Amino acid sequence: MDAVRLWSLSSSHPLKQLIRTTTTRLVIRCCSSSSTRTAPKPGGRGRRLSTSTSTSDKDAVRAIRLNKVQELRSKGLEPYAYSWERTHSANQLQDIYKHLGNGEESKPENDGVSIAGRIVARRAFGKLAFLTLRDDSGTIQLYCEKERLADDQFDQLKSLVDIGDIVGATGSIKRTEKGELSVYVNSFAVLTKSLLPLPDKYHGLTDVDKRYRQRYVDMIANPEVADVFRKRAKVVSEIRKTVESFGFIEVETPVLQGAAGGAEARPFVTYHNSLGRDLYLRIATELHLKRMLVGGFEKVYEIGRIFRNEGISTRHNPEFTTIEMYEAYSDYESMMNMTEEIVTRCALAVHGKLTLDYQGVEIYLERPWRRETMHNLVKEATGITFNELGNDLQVAKEVTLKNLGADLDYKYKSSIEACSSIGHLLNEVFEIVVEPKLVQPTFVLDYPIEISPLAKPHRRHAGLTERFELFICGRELANAFSELTDPMDQRRRLEEQVRQHNEKRAAAISGIDSAEDKREETDESYEVTLDDDFLTALEYGMPPASGMGLGIDRLVMLLTNSASIRDVIAFPVLKIQQQ
Repeated sequence: MDAVRLWSLSSSHPLKQLIRTTTTRLVIRCCSSSSTRTAPKPGGRGRRLSTSTSTSDKDAVRAIRLNKVQELRSKGLEPYAYSWERTHSANQLQDIYKHLGNGEESKPENDGVSIAGRIVARRAFGKLAFLTLRDDSGTIQLYCEKERLADDQFDQLKSLVDIGDIVGATGSIKRTEKGELSVYVNSFAVLTKSLLPLPDKYHGLTDVDKRYRQRYVDMIANPEVADVFRKRAKVVSEIRKTVESFGFIEVETPVLQGAAGGAEARPFVTYHNSLGRDLYLRIATELHLKRMLVGGFEKVYEIGRIFRNEGISTRHNPEFTTIEMYEAYSDYESMMNMTEEIVTRCALAVHGKLTLDYQGVEIYLERPWRRETMHNLVKEATGITFNELGNDLQVAKEVTLKNLGADLDYKYKSSIEACSSIGHLLNEVFEIVVEPKLVQPTFVLDYPIEISPLAKPHRRHAGLTERFELFICGRELANAFSELTDPMDQRRRLEEQVRQHNEKRAAAISGIDSAEDKREETDESYEVTLDDDFLTALEYGMPPASGMGLGIDRLVMLLTNSASIRDVIAFPVLKIQQQ
Protein backbone atom coordinates (compact mmCIF):
# COMPACT_ATOMS: atom_id res chain seq x y z
CA MET A 1 0.00 0.00 0.00
CA ASP A 2 1.44 3.34 -0.92
CA ALA A 3 1.92 6.28 1.41
CA VAL A 4 -0.97 8.31 -0.06
CA ARG A 5 -3.48 5.58 0.74
CA LEU A 6 -1.98 5.10 4.17
CA TRP A 7 -2.41 8.78 4.99
CA SER A 8 -6.00 8.65 3.85
CA LEU A 9 -6.63 5.92 6.39
CA SER A 10 -5.56 8.22 9.19
CA SER A 11 -7.04 11.44 7.81
CA SER A 12 -9.13 11.99 10.91
CA HIS A 13 -6.01 12.60 13.00
CA PRO A 14 -5.52 16.31 13.85
CA LEU A 15 -1.76 16.17 13.21
CA LYS A 16 -2.01 14.79 9.68
CA GLN A 17 -1.07 18.15 8.20
CA LEU A 18 1.93 18.40 10.54
CA ILE A 19 3.67 15.37 9.14
CA ARG A 20 2.21 15.13 5.62
CA THR A 21 5.30 16.68 4.04
CA THR A 22 5.82 14.16 1.28
CA THR A 23 4.16 11.07 -0.15
CA THR A 24 7.53 9.35 -0.28
CA ARG A 25 8.01 9.11 3.48
CA LEU A 26 7.20 5.71 4.94
CA VAL A 27 4.31 6.19 7.35
CA ILE A 28 3.51 3.25 9.55
CA ARG A 29 1.05 2.64 12.32
CA CYS A 30 3.03 0.31 14.55
CA CYS A 31 6.15 -1.73 14.54
CA SER A 32 7.59 -5.04 15.54
CA SER A 33 10.64 -6.83 14.22
CA SER A 34 11.33 -9.36 11.57
CA SER A 35 13.82 -10.90 13.95
CA THR A 36 11.18 -11.59 16.62
CA ARG A 37 8.89 -14.52 15.90
CA THR A 38 6.39 -16.69 17.70
CA ALA A 39 6.80 -20.44 17.99
CA PRO A 40 4.55 -23.00 19.60
CA LYS A 41 5.27 -23.70 23.21
CA PRO A 42 4.84 -27.35 24.14
CA GLY A 43 1.77 -27.77 26.26
CA GLY A 44 0.80 -24.14 26.19
CA ARG A 45 0.34 -20.92 24.24
CA GLY A 46 2.89 -19.45 21.85
CA ARG A 47 5.73 -17.48 23.31
CA ARG A 48 8.08 -14.89 21.82
CA LEU A 49 11.52 -16.12 20.80
CA SER A 50 14.24 -13.52 20.62
CA THR A 51 16.69 -13.92 17.77
CA SER A 52 18.57 -10.67 18.29
CA THR A 53 21.48 -10.52 15.90
CA SER A 54 25.04 -10.41 17.17
CA THR A 55 27.74 -8.42 15.47
CA SER A 56 29.40 -11.66 14.33
CA ASP A 57 26.84 -11.98 11.52
CA LYS A 58 26.38 -8.27 10.91
CA ASP A 59 27.16 -8.69 7.22
CA ALA A 60 24.14 -10.95 6.85
CA VAL A 61 21.99 -8.49 8.79
CA ARG A 62 23.25 -5.66 6.63
CA ALA A 63 22.32 -7.53 3.47
CA ILE A 64 18.81 -8.16 4.78
CA ARG A 65 18.34 -4.54 5.73
CA LEU A 66 19.65 -3.32 2.38
CA ASN A 67 16.94 -5.45 0.79
CA LYS A 68 14.42 -3.68 3.00
CA VAL A 69 15.74 -0.33 1.80
CA GLN A 70 15.16 -1.46 -1.79
CA GLU A 71 11.73 -2.79 -0.91
CA LEU A 72 10.75 0.55 0.60
CA ARG A 73 11.97 2.43 -2.44
CA SER A 74 10.19 0.04 -4.78
CA LYS A 75 6.97 1.12 -3.08
CA GLY A 76 7.84 4.78 -3.68
CA LEU A 77 8.85 5.33 -0.05
CA GLU A 78 12.06 7.10 1.04
CA PRO A 79 13.80 5.38 3.99
CA TYR A 80 16.10 8.38 4.57
CA ALA A 81 13.76 11.29 5.26
CA TYR A 82 14.54 14.99 4.92
CA SER A 83 12.93 16.16 8.16
CA TRP A 84 10.32 15.51 10.79
CA GLU A 85 8.19 18.01 12.67
CA ARG A 86 8.31 17.21 16.38
CA THR A 87 6.05 18.71 19.00
CA HIS A 88 7.71 17.25 22.08
CA SER A 89 10.76 15.42 23.39
CA ALA A 90 10.42 12.20 25.38
CA ASN A 91 11.17 13.88 28.69
CA GLN A 92 8.73 16.70 27.98
CA LEU A 93 5.96 14.16 27.49
CA GLN A 94 6.98 12.34 30.67
CA ASP A 95 6.72 15.61 32.58
CA ILE A 96 3.54 17.01 30.98
CA TYR A 97 1.53 13.82 31.39
CA LYS A 98 2.85 12.59 34.71
CA HIS A 99 -0.65 13.13 36.15
CA LEU A 100 -2.24 10.45 33.93
CA GLY A 101 -3.41 7.44 35.92
CA ASN A 102 -2.95 3.83 34.89
CA GLY A 103 -5.17 3.01 31.94
CA GLU A 104 -5.98 6.68 31.21
CA GLU A 105 -5.65 8.26 27.76
CA SER A 106 -5.42 11.92 26.80
CA LYS A 107 -8.03 13.28 24.44
CA PRO A 108 -6.73 12.64 20.92
CA GLU A 109 -8.47 15.68 19.45
CA ASN A 110 -6.76 17.99 21.95
CA ASP A 111 -3.50 16.26 22.83
CA GLY A 112 -2.00 14.98 19.59
CA VAL A 113 1.78 14.71 19.79
CA SER A 114 4.61 14.06 17.36
CA ILE A 115 7.92 12.56 18.47
CA ALA A 116 11.07 11.14 16.87
CA GLY A 117 14.04 9.06 17.95
CA ARG A 118 15.80 5.71 17.71
CA ILE A 119 14.06 2.39 18.40
CA VAL A 120 16.14 0.60 21.04
CA ALA A 121 13.77 -2.16 22.16
CA ARG A 122 10.50 -3.83 21.19
CA ARG A 123 8.01 -6.46 22.20
CA ALA A 124 5.12 -7.95 20.24
CA PHE A 125 2.08 -9.79 21.63
CA GLY A 126 -0.38 -10.81 18.94
CA LYS A 127 -2.23 -7.65 18.04
CA LEU A 128 -0.07 -5.35 20.17
CA ALA A 129 3.46 -4.08 19.76
CA PHE A 130 5.47 -2.01 22.23
CA LEU A 131 8.56 -0.10 21.11
CA THR A 132 10.98 1.92 23.19
CA LEU A 133 11.97 5.16 21.48
CA ARG A 134 14.99 7.10 22.69
CA ASP A 135 15.79 10.70 21.81
CA ASP A 136 18.32 13.16 23.20
CA SER A 137 16.27 13.72 26.34
CA GLY A 138 15.30 10.19 27.33
CA THR A 139 12.94 7.37 26.39
CA ILE A 140 9.21 6.82 25.92
CA GLN A 141 7.17 3.84 24.86
CA LEU A 142 5.27 3.61 21.59
CA TYR A 143 2.00 1.69 22.01
CA CYS A 144 0.91 0.16 18.70
CA GLU A 145 -2.48 -1.53 18.42
CA LYS A 146 -3.59 -3.42 15.33
CA GLU A 147 -7.22 -2.32 15.65
CA ARG A 148 -6.16 1.30 15.15
CA LEU A 149 -4.62 0.45 11.82
CA ALA A 150 -5.61 -0.70 8.38
CA ASP A 151 -6.03 -4.45 8.22
CA ASP A 152 -2.66 -5.36 6.70
CA GLN A 153 -0.51 -2.54 8.07
CA PHE A 154 0.46 -4.17 11.36
CA ASP A 155 1.89 -7.32 9.76
CA GLN A 156 3.40 -5.45 6.83
CA LEU A 157 5.38 -3.08 8.97
CA LYS A 158 6.69 -5.77 11.29
CA SER A 159 8.89 -6.82 8.41
CA LEU A 160 10.18 -3.32 7.60
CA VAL A 161 11.24 -1.84 10.93
CA ASP A 162 14.22 -2.99 13.02
CA ILE A 163 15.84 -2.06 16.30
CA GLY A 164 18.22 0.80 15.52
CA ASP A 165 15.93 2.52 13.02
CA ILE A 166 15.23 6.20 13.60
CA VAL A 167 11.51 6.81 13.43
CA GLY A 168 8.85 9.43 13.87
CA ALA A 169 5.46 8.77 15.44
CA THR A 170 2.24 10.68 16.07
CA GLY A 171 -0.66 9.90 18.33
CA SER A 172 -2.22 10.61 21.68
CA ILE A 173 -0.82 9.89 25.12
CA LYS A 174 -1.84 6.87 27.15
CA ARG A 175 -0.60 5.33 30.37
CA THR A 176 -0.84 1.55 30.21
CA GLU A 177 -2.45 -0.57 32.90
CA LYS A 178 1.08 -1.35 34.14
CA GLY A 179 1.87 2.37 34.48
CA GLU A 180 4.05 2.94 31.39
CA LEU A 181 3.49 6.34 29.75
CA SER A 182 3.18 5.78 26.01
CA VAL A 183 2.48 7.45 22.72
CA TYR A 184 -0.69 5.71 21.52
CA VAL A 185 0.38 5.53 17.90
CA ASN A 186 -1.83 6.73 15.04
CA SER A 187 0.91 6.99 12.42
CA PHE A 188 4.55 6.11 12.22
CA ALA A 189 7.38 6.90 9.78
CA VAL A 190 10.83 5.46 9.15
CA LEU A 191 13.17 8.46 9.06
CA THR A 192 16.47 6.60 8.80
CA LYS A 193 16.87 2.90 8.09
CA SER A 194 19.68 1.41 10.19
CA LEU A 195 21.79 -1.09 8.25
CA LEU A 196 23.92 -2.50 11.08
CA PRO A 197 22.66 -4.23 14.24
CA LEU A 198 23.08 -2.63 17.64
CA PRO A 199 24.96 -4.54 20.35
CA ASP A 200 22.97 -7.04 22.37
CA LYS A 201 20.90 -5.07 24.89
CA TYR A 202 21.79 -7.39 27.76
CA HIS A 203 25.56 -7.12 27.30
CA GLY A 204 25.89 -3.78 25.58
CA LEU A 205 29.13 -2.73 23.93
CA THR A 206 31.77 -3.94 26.38
CA ASP A 207 34.95 -4.18 24.30
CA VAL A 208 36.90 -1.17 25.58
CA ASP A 209 38.90 -0.59 22.41
CA LYS A 210 35.79 -0.81 20.22
CA ARG A 211 33.96 1.57 22.54
CA TYR A 212 36.61 4.24 21.92
CA ARG A 213 36.87 3.55 18.17
CA GLN A 214 33.12 3.55 17.61
CA ARG A 215 32.01 6.08 20.17
CA TYR A 216 28.75 6.61 18.27
CA VAL A 217 27.81 2.98 18.94
CA ASP A 218 29.06 3.29 22.52
CA MET A 219 26.66 6.17 23.13
CA ILE A 220 23.73 4.26 21.64
CA ALA A 221 24.45 1.07 23.59
CA ASN A 222 25.48 2.78 26.83
CA PRO A 223 23.38 5.93 27.36
CA GLU A 224 25.40 6.88 30.44
CA VAL A 225 28.38 7.50 28.13
CA ALA A 226 26.51 10.28 26.36
CA ASP A 227 25.74 11.74 29.78
CA VAL A 228 29.48 12.19 30.39
CA PHE A 229 29.71 14.43 27.35
CA ARG A 230 26.64 16.40 28.39
CA LYS A 231 28.35 17.01 31.72
CA ARG A 232 31.53 17.98 29.90
CA ALA A 233 29.60 20.61 27.95
CA LYS A 234 28.15 21.88 31.22
CA VAL A 235 31.65 22.13 32.73
CA VAL A 236 33.01 24.13 29.78
CA SER A 237 29.98 26.42 29.88
CA GLU A 238 30.37 26.96 33.62
CA ILE A 239 34.08 27.77 33.22
CA ARG A 240 33.24 30.45 30.67
CA LYS A 241 30.52 31.94 32.85
CA THR A 242 32.81 31.96 35.87
CA VAL A 243 35.81 33.68 34.34
CA GLU A 244 33.72 36.14 32.36
CA SER A 245 31.89 37.11 35.54
CA PHE A 246 35.29 38.31 36.75
CA GLY A 247 35.81 40.43 33.63
CA PHE A 248 37.96 38.10 31.51
CA ILE A 249 37.70 38.29 27.72
CA GLU A 250 37.94 35.19 25.52
CA VAL A 251 40.50 35.44 22.70
CA GLU A 252 41.91 33.06 20.11
CA THR A 253 45.57 32.37 19.41
CA PRO A 254 47.29 30.41 16.61
CA VAL A 255 47.33 26.62 16.58
CA LEU A 256 50.07 26.61 13.92
CA GLN A 257 53.14 28.35 15.29
CA GLY A 258 56.64 29.12 14.10
CA ALA A 259 58.12 28.11 17.46
CA ALA A 260 56.43 25.74 19.87
CA GLY A 261 56.76 27.50 23.20
CA GLY A 262 55.14 28.05 26.55
CA ALA A 263 55.99 24.59 27.91
CA GLU A 264 58.60 21.86 27.63
CA ALA A 265 57.07 19.15 25.47
CA ARG A 266 57.65 17.44 22.12
CA PRO A 267 55.56 19.20 19.45
CA PHE A 268 53.92 17.87 16.33
CA VAL A 269 55.76 19.20 13.29
CA THR A 270 54.18 19.94 9.93
CA TYR A 271 55.33 21.65 6.76
CA HIS A 272 53.71 24.63 5.05
CA ASN A 273 54.22 24.35 1.30
CA SER A 274 53.62 27.98 0.34
CA LEU A 275 55.81 29.36 3.12
CA GLY A 276 58.44 26.68 2.61
CA ARG A 277 58.94 26.17 6.35
CA ASP A 278 58.19 23.90 9.27
CA LEU A 279 55.36 24.85 11.59
CA TYR A 280 54.40 23.37 14.97
CA LEU A 281 51.07 22.53 16.52
CA ARG A 282 50.96 24.52 19.73
CA ILE A 283 51.96 22.87 22.99
CA ALA A 284 50.51 25.79 25.00
CA THR A 285 48.61 29.03 24.44
CA GLU A 286 50.76 30.92 26.94
CA LEU A 287 53.13 33.02 24.88
CA HIS A 288 50.48 34.47 22.59
CA LEU A 289 48.15 35.24 25.49
CA LYS A 290 50.99 37.15 27.12
CA ARG A 291 51.39 39.10 23.90
CA MET A 292 47.77 40.18 24.42
CA LEU A 293 48.76 41.62 27.82
CA VAL A 294 51.60 43.50 26.16
CA GLY A 295 49.05 44.85 23.70
CA GLY A 296 46.91 46.33 26.46
CA PHE A 297 44.41 43.63 27.43
CA GLU A 298 44.32 43.09 31.19
CA LYS A 299 42.20 39.95 31.60
CA VAL A 300 42.26 37.34 28.82
CA TYR A 301 41.59 33.63 28.54
CA GLU A 302 41.40 30.92 25.91
CA ILE A 303 39.78 27.50 25.97
CA GLY A 304 41.65 25.59 23.32
CA ARG A 305 43.08 22.35 22.05
CA ILE A 306 46.71 21.61 22.88
CA PHE A 307 48.89 19.10 21.02
CA ARG A 308 51.86 17.21 22.46
CA ASN A 309 53.64 14.44 20.60
CA GLU A 310 54.22 12.32 23.66
CA GLY A 311 52.99 9.16 25.38
CA ILE A 312 49.42 7.97 25.77
CA SER A 313 48.08 6.85 29.14
CA THR A 314 44.98 7.03 31.29
CA ARG A 315 45.97 10.66 32.00
CA HIS A 316 47.49 11.71 28.68
CA ASN A 317 46.13 12.10 25.17
CA PRO A 318 48.14 13.68 22.31
CA GLU A 319 45.48 16.38 21.99
CA PHE A 320 43.68 17.75 25.01
CA THR A 321 41.78 20.83 26.14
CA THR A 322 42.86 23.51 28.59
CA ILE A 323 41.84 26.92 29.75
CA GLU A 324 44.71 29.37 30.10
CA MET A 325 44.04 32.78 31.63
CA TYR A 326 46.15 35.82 32.44
CA GLU A 327 45.39 38.77 34.68
CA ALA A 328 47.44 41.96 34.79
CA TYR A 329 48.45 43.48 38.16
CA SER A 330 47.91 40.23 40.11
CA ASP A 331 50.12 37.42 41.41
CA TYR A 332 49.81 33.67 41.93
CA GLU A 333 47.84 34.09 45.16
CA SER A 334 44.92 35.53 43.18
CA MET A 335 45.13 32.63 40.72
CA MET A 336 44.75 30.15 43.60
CA ASN A 337 41.47 31.87 44.49
CA MET A 338 40.37 31.81 40.86
CA THR A 339 41.19 28.09 40.54
CA GLU A 340 39.10 27.29 43.62
CA GLU A 341 36.26 29.37 42.20
CA ILE A 342 36.29 27.57 38.84
CA VAL A 343 36.45 24.03 40.21
CA THR A 344 33.83 24.52 42.92
CA ARG A 345 31.37 26.22 40.57
CA CYS A 346 31.78 23.39 38.07
CA ALA A 347 31.20 20.80 40.81
CA LEU A 348 28.03 22.57 41.88
CA ALA A 349 26.84 22.81 38.27
CA VAL A 350 27.32 19.07 37.72
CA HIS A 351 26.51 17.62 41.15
CA GLY A 352 24.89 20.38 43.17
CA LYS A 353 27.32 19.72 46.02
CA LEU A 354 31.02 19.93 46.89
CA THR A 355 31.52 16.36 48.08
CA LEU A 356 31.90 13.78 45.36
CA ASP A 357 33.03 10.20 44.86
CA TYR A 358 36.00 9.48 42.64
CA GLN A 359 36.82 5.81 42.10
CA GLY A 360 35.62 4.92 45.59
CA VAL A 361 37.28 7.86 47.38
CA GLU A 362 35.35 10.79 48.85
CA ILE A 363 36.76 14.11 47.62
CA TYR A 364 35.97 17.25 49.60
CA LEU A 365 36.02 20.48 47.61
CA GLU A 366 34.92 22.87 50.33
CA ARG A 367 37.15 25.95 50.40
CA PRO A 368 39.79 26.87 51.33
CA TRP A 369 42.04 24.07 50.08
CA ARG A 370 45.35 23.11 51.62
CA ARG A 371 48.32 25.25 50.53
CA GLU A 372 51.84 23.93 51.19
CA THR A 373 55.31 24.37 49.73
CA MET A 374 57.03 21.63 47.76
CA HIS A 375 59.93 21.70 50.26
CA ASN A 376 57.64 21.06 53.23
CA LEU A 377 55.66 18.33 51.50
CA VAL A 378 58.87 16.48 50.57
CA LYS A 379 60.17 16.85 54.12
CA GLU A 380 56.92 15.47 55.55
CA ALA A 381 57.04 12.42 53.28
CA THR A 382 60.78 11.62 53.32
CA GLY A 383 62.41 13.48 56.20
CA ILE A 384 64.78 15.16 53.72
CA THR A 385 65.30 18.90 54.23
CA PHE A 386 66.58 20.05 50.87
CA ASN A 387 67.17 23.56 52.17
CA GLU A 388 69.98 22.20 54.34
CA LEU A 389 71.77 20.16 51.65
CA GLY A 390 73.54 23.12 50.08
CA ASN A 391 74.64 23.01 46.44
CA ASP A 392 76.53 19.70 46.43
CA LEU A 393 74.42 17.71 44.00
CA GLN A 394 76.20 14.41 44.55
CA VAL A 395 75.77 14.57 48.32
CA ALA A 396 72.11 15.45 47.84
CA LYS A 397 71.61 12.39 45.63
CA GLU A 398 73.30 10.11 48.17
CA VAL A 399 71.11 11.46 50.98
CA THR A 400 68.02 11.06 48.83
CA LEU A 401 68.74 7.46 47.87
CA LYS A 402 69.56 6.57 51.46
CA ASN A 403 66.34 8.07 52.80
CA LEU A 404 64.11 6.59 50.12
CA GLY A 405 65.43 3.10 50.85
CA ALA A 406 66.81 0.12 49.02
CA ASP A 407 63.38 -0.93 47.73
CA LEU A 408 63.16 2.08 45.41
CA ASP A 409 62.30 0.98 41.89
CA TYR A 410 65.23 0.88 39.47
CA LYS A 411 63.70 3.40 37.08
CA TYR A 412 63.26 5.86 39.94
CA LYS A 413 66.86 5.37 41.04
CA SER A 414 67.97 6.06 37.47
CA SER A 415 65.86 9.21 37.24
CA ILE A 416 67.32 10.47 40.53
CA GLU A 417 70.86 9.80 39.33
CA ALA A 418 70.12 11.68 36.09
CA CYS A 419 69.02 14.92 37.84
CA SER A 420 71.17 17.86 36.75
CA SER A 421 70.53 20.20 39.70
CA ILE A 422 69.23 20.33 43.26
CA GLY A 423 65.99 21.81 41.94
CA HIS A 424 65.49 18.95 39.51
CA LEU A 425 66.24 16.48 42.30
CA LEU A 426 63.68 18.08 44.64
CA ASN A 427 61.04 17.91 41.93
CA GLU A 428 61.91 14.29 41.11
CA VAL A 429 61.49 13.22 44.74
CA PHE A 430 58.21 15.14 44.90
CA GLU A 431 56.85 13.36 41.83
CA ILE A 432 57.93 9.92 43.03
CA VAL A 433 56.93 10.08 46.69
CA VAL A 434 54.52 12.97 47.33
CA GLU A 435 52.40 13.45 44.23
CA PRO A 436 50.52 10.09 44.36
CA LYS A 437 49.46 10.82 47.95
CA LEU A 438 47.84 14.20 47.26
CA VAL A 439 44.27 12.94 47.13
CA GLN A 440 42.37 15.88 48.59
CA PRO A 441 42.74 19.29 46.85
CA THR A 442 46.21 20.66 47.55
CA PHE A 443 48.06 23.66 46.15
CA VAL A 444 51.77 22.83 45.95
CA LEU A 445 53.73 26.11 46.12
CA ASP A 446 57.13 27.54 45.25
CA TYR A 447 58.77 25.34 42.63
CA PRO A 448 62.52 25.38 41.86
CA ILE A 449 63.57 27.93 39.30
CA GLU A 450 65.28 25.26 37.15
CA ILE A 451 61.93 23.68 36.20
CA SER A 452 59.95 26.93 35.96
CA PRO A 453 61.42 28.96 33.10
CA LEU A 454 58.40 31.25 32.73
CA ALA A 455 57.71 31.98 36.41
CA LYS A 456 58.81 35.02 38.40
CA PRO A 457 61.58 34.49 41.01
CA HIS A 458 60.21 34.13 44.51
CA ARG A 459 60.30 37.48 46.29
CA ARG A 460 61.58 35.91 49.56
CA HIS A 461 63.28 32.59 48.77
CA ALA A 462 66.28 32.41 46.41
CA GLY A 463 66.27 29.58 43.90
CA LEU A 464 62.48 29.25 43.92
CA THR A 465 59.67 30.74 41.89
CA GLU A 466 56.18 31.98 42.65
CA ARG A 467 54.45 28.99 41.10
CA PHE A 468 51.79 26.55 42.21
CA GLU A 469 50.25 23.38 40.91
CA LEU A 470 46.91 22.01 42.04
CA PHE A 471 46.72 18.29 42.77
CA ILE A 472 43.57 16.24 43.32
CA CYS A 473 43.46 12.42 43.38
CA GLY A 474 47.22 12.27 42.89
CA ARG A 475 47.24 14.11 39.58
CA GLU A 476 48.01 17.63 38.47
CA LEU A 477 44.91 19.64 37.57
CA ALA A 478 46.24 23.20 37.25
CA ASN A 479 49.53 25.09 36.96
CA ALA A 480 50.05 28.80 37.63
CA PHE A 481 52.74 31.47 38.06
CA SER A 482 53.40 34.98 39.02
CA GLU A 483 54.53 35.65 35.47
CA LEU A 484 58.10 36.55 34.57
CA THR A 485 58.11 40.01 33.00
CA ASP A 486 61.86 40.81 32.97
CA PRO A 487 62.81 40.34 29.30
CA MET A 488 66.51 39.80 29.96
CA ASP A 489 65.92 37.21 32.68
CA GLN A 490 63.41 35.51 30.41
CA ARG A 491 65.90 35.38 27.54
CA ARG A 492 68.59 33.85 29.76
CA ARG A 493 66.27 31.15 31.04
CA LEU A 494 64.93 30.21 27.63
CA GLU A 495 68.42 30.12 26.16
CA GLU A 496 69.51 27.80 28.97
CA GLN A 497 66.48 25.60 28.36
CA VAL A 498 67.36 25.38 24.66
CA ARG A 499 71.00 24.60 25.44
CA GLN A 500 70.15 21.79 27.86
CA HIS A 501 67.65 20.25 25.49
CA ASN A 502 69.97 20.29 22.51
CA GLU A 503 72.79 18.74 24.56
CA LYS A 504 70.51 15.84 25.51
CA ARG A 505 69.36 15.48 21.93
CA ALA A 506 72.89 15.40 20.57
CA ALA A 507 73.98 12.86 23.21
CA ALA A 508 71.05 10.62 22.39
CA ILE A 509 71.76 10.70 18.68
CA SER A 510 75.53 10.13 19.07
CA GLY A 511 74.89 7.08 21.24
CA ILE A 512 72.99 5.23 18.55
CA ASP A 513 74.89 2.49 16.70
CA SER A 514 72.98 1.51 13.58
CA ALA A 515 71.87 3.83 10.83
CA GLU A 516 68.32 2.49 11.12
CA ASP A 517 68.16 3.23 14.83
CA LYS A 518 69.59 6.68 14.17
CA ARG A 519 66.89 7.38 11.64
CA GLU A 520 64.18 6.31 14.06
CA GLU A 521 65.66 8.35 16.92
CA THR A 522 66.02 11.41 14.69
CA ASP A 523 62.35 11.08 13.73
CA GLU A 524 61.39 11.04 17.41
CA SER A 525 63.68 13.87 18.51
CA TYR A 526 62.83 17.52 18.08
CA GLU A 527 64.55 20.84 18.05
CA VAL A 528 63.84 23.63 20.48
CA THR A 529 64.19 27.18 19.24
CA LEU A 530 63.74 30.56 20.87
CA ASP A 531 60.54 32.44 20.22
CA ASP A 532 62.31 35.70 19.45
CA ASP A 533 59.08 37.53 18.73
CA PHE A 534 57.81 36.75 22.24
CA LEU A 535 61.05 38.06 23.74
CA THR A 536 60.71 41.18 21.60
CA ALA A 537 57.16 41.64 22.91
CA LEU A 538 58.42 41.49 26.50
CA GLU A 539 60.90 44.25 25.72
CA TYR A 540 57.97 46.54 24.92
CA GLY A 541 56.78 45.84 28.46
CA MET A 542 54.27 43.42 29.98
CA PRO A 543 52.51 44.52 33.19
CA PRO A 544 52.87 42.49 36.40
CA ALA A 545 50.56 39.50 35.94
CA SER A 546 49.58 36.04 37.01
CA GLY A 547 48.57 33.22 34.74
CA MET A 548 46.96 29.82 35.16
CA GLY A 549 46.36 26.78 32.99
CA LEU A 550 43.78 24.16 33.96
CA GLY A 551 43.27 20.79 32.26
CA ILE A 552 39.61 20.55 31.31
CA ASP A 553 39.79 16.84 30.46
CA ARG A 554 41.15 15.99 33.91
CA LEU A 555 38.55 18.20 35.59
CA VAL A 556 35.81 16.37 33.70
CA MET A 557 37.37 13.05 34.72
CA LEU A 558 37.09 14.11 38.35
CA LEU A 559 33.52 15.38 38.08
CA THR A 560 32.23 12.35 36.13
CA ASN A 561 34.12 9.67 38.09
CA SER A 562 35.98 8.60 34.94
CA ALA A 563 39.12 6.50 35.38
CA SER A 564 40.67 7.29 31.97
CA ILE A 565 41.03 10.46 29.94
CA ARG A 566 39.69 8.47 26.98
CA ASP A 567 36.35 8.26 28.76
CA VAL A 568 35.91 12.04 28.60
CA ILE A 569 37.25 12.66 25.08
CA ALA A 570 34.62 11.71 22.52
CA PHE A 571 37.11 10.52 19.91
CA PRO A 572 40.51 9.84 21.53
CA VAL A 573 43.66 9.08 19.54
CA LEU A 574 44.22 5.31 19.28
CA LYS A 575 46.71 2.93 17.77
CA ILE A 576 46.00 1.69 14.26
CA GLN A 577 43.64 -1.25 14.50
CA GLN A 578 45.21 -4.53 13.40
CA GLN A 579 43.24 -6.30 10.71
